[in-house]
Amino acid sequence: MSLAGMGVVAIWHDLLPEAKADFYEWHNREHMPERVGIPGFRRGRRYVALRGAPEYFNLYEADSREVLAGQDYLNRLNAPTAWTRRVVPSFRNVARSICAVAFTSGVGCGGVMLTARLELNPGERGAALAALTQRLLQPLAFRLGVSGVHLGLADEEASRIETAEKKVRADVTTVPAAILLIEGNSAADVQGAFDALAPALAALGAGTPDTAVYRLEYTRLKTPWSAG
Repeated sequence: MSLAGMGVVAIWHDLLPEAKADFYEWHNREHMPERVGIPGFRRGRRYVALRGAPEYFNLYEADSREVLAGQDYLNRLNAPTAWTRRVVPSFRNVARSICAVAFTSGVGCGGVMLTARLELNPGERGAALAALTQRLLQPLAFRLGVSGVHLGLADEEASRIETAEKKVRADVTTVPAAILLIEGNSAADVQGAFDALAPALAALGAGTPDTAVYRLEYTRLKTPWSAG
């Protein structure tokens, strides 16, 4: 596997232009270190869009989904700092899923990532997940230029919990039911892998997923001496 744990928080958002300088300082120097400092969190990554929208994608990796529904994380969400309360209202078009990892395979962290937000047909969900996890996703991890392929399934109840931090946002947050992440060397590599999978996704009832391609901007591990 190339994810750092079996639980992830996936967040997409745009940002008001006038807030960008403050956002970058806050995210690099306070928010990301604060998040990965929570017990059970292992790594945080921030990406910026090369193709598609929203502009930013943030990925937090944790030991398990239970960590992400646990009291330590909720305590942090319910005690936003003054800097957080200043920056977060500038977020727009937010989508956020707390996910259990259903599949992960790869050799490491890629510099480019394609994200696909999937809405699986409830009546075909079990068969679709079996096909993806047992047959369709593993070959993608061995494609030229691909370093990792991951599938997360949202815990919708945990994703929708109202917290103090969530209440300061300026718009409604959507919750993708499932997320597919393909990381690799270039936009062409990850797009090619997704394009190879797309006919099978359509046949499984996933329709036309919202996709975007992102470039890695920032990585943070647990401590300052292992920052990225």
